Amino acid sequence: MNIPVKKNDELDVEICDYGVDGEGIAKLNGYTIFVIGALKNEKVKIHITKVQKNYAFAKIIEILTPSDKRIEPNCTTYKRCGGCNLRHIDYEETLKIKQDKVQNLVNKMLTNKFEVCKTIGMTNPIHYRNKAIFPISQDKKVGIFAQRSHEIIPISKCMIQTEISQQIAKYIVDNWKDTIYDEKNKKGLLRNIMIREGFNTGEIMCVLVQNGKKVYEYNDLINKFPEIKTIVINVNQKDTNVVLSKENIIIYGDGFITDKLGEYKFKISPNSFYQINPVQTEILYNLSIEKANLRNDDVVCDLYCGIGTIGIFASKYVKKVYGIEIVEEAIKDANENLKLNNIKNVEFIVGDTEKAFDELLKNNIKPNVVFVDPPRKGLDSNTIENLCNLKLERLVYISCNPATLMRDLQKLEEVYNIDSITPVDNFCYTSHVECVAVLGLKEDK
Repeated sequence: MNIPVKKNDELDVEICDYGVDGEGIAKLNGYTIFVIGALKNEKVKIHITKVQKNYAFAKIIEILTPSDKRIEPNCTTYKRCGGCNLRHIDYEETLKIKQDKVQNLVNKMLTNKFEVCKTIGMTNPIHYRNKAIFPISQDKKVGIFAQRSHEIIPISKCMIQTEISQQIAKYIVDNWKDTIYDEKNKKGLLRNIMIREGFNTGEIMCVLVQNGKKVYEYNDLINKFPEIKTIVINVNQKDTNVVLSKENIIIYGDGFITDKLGEYKFKISPNSFYQINPVQTEILYNLSIEKANLRNDDVVCDLYCGIGTIGIFASKYVKKVYGIEIVEEAIKDANENLKLNNIKNVEFIVGDTEKAFDELLKNNIKPNVVFVDPPRKGLDSNTIENLCNLKLERLVYISCNPATLMRDLQKLEEVYNIDSITPVDNFCYTSHVECVAVLGLKEDK
């Protein structure tokens, strides 16, 4: 194919579709141009910024014909931050974009085609994150990293983090300014501030990520914000992109908070995995339980169980639940959650799912229903093979990455029918989307 554009070209194009990250797509003689910030059906003047063999990237110079779905972003740092890259698009349209994103992958990758369900959105999609990590810098900036860089964009008013988390972070930086870590000369102490919240309990955890163990006076902080139930120092002296180490020092409170989802309480520690949008998470889990059509004689496995949320939600409907999770601290919390909720029919196992699930099956535990909620990389081949060999009555796959979900469903559909996929908007105004895929055994298997 002859490449019809070169770097720094300027031209007028019409946007015909969206890319996987919500960017606009223009076509020029069959050649694809990704236009950041453009909406479908818009006509825009663009500047070509990068050219590859099969596609190019461009930025908008001028919007010639705007879409009726375009809105004015209600965030002053939106364009530089990149934390919610769809904030210039009407919310209902973002839900349609996410549904279409999943639908396109189904059409492209799966043998049996079907219609993806509409994306389940939020009634009020603002300030929904129960976990905030704020990097800070020597010039007293508290905010978020700019796209593809370590430059900190100061937050004036973030629309996805909660208001109180921003207030706490700014207060700490303003009052502990002499402790801030300097990345250039590797001196100082305070590197990041993480705030975790129990939306339905009002409890707040403050985690100070530090380049050492020194404890500073914190009475003013908890007097100012009595919602803070615990303060933890996380000691991280490594020069990497990993924010939290495994070394936590509790300096105030119990080192954890609790939250409530549905009728259950959950203990949350600094390193525990817990879905970041509790409103949508409750919808996600209830949908998963409903679609699994659980019965009181079912034996269930909850793979990648985290602190045990899905397994605990399922427990009252079934005979037995086995949960598997590689993070030891998460399993400690999961077992505490069983005690908190007086649940007796769930057993949690620490281990790599690939090996621990295999070992469980070798010990003659034969589930007839399995929930999987893997990280973005999806399932390993050994677990997929085990799921296929089990010939389960029902399999529910919860995914935060539609691409790896489809890759895994390609293999699973040799044995299972994919009954439905429902996108759930856990990450409003971003291009990310959760999915609940429901699978049932084929009649001839």
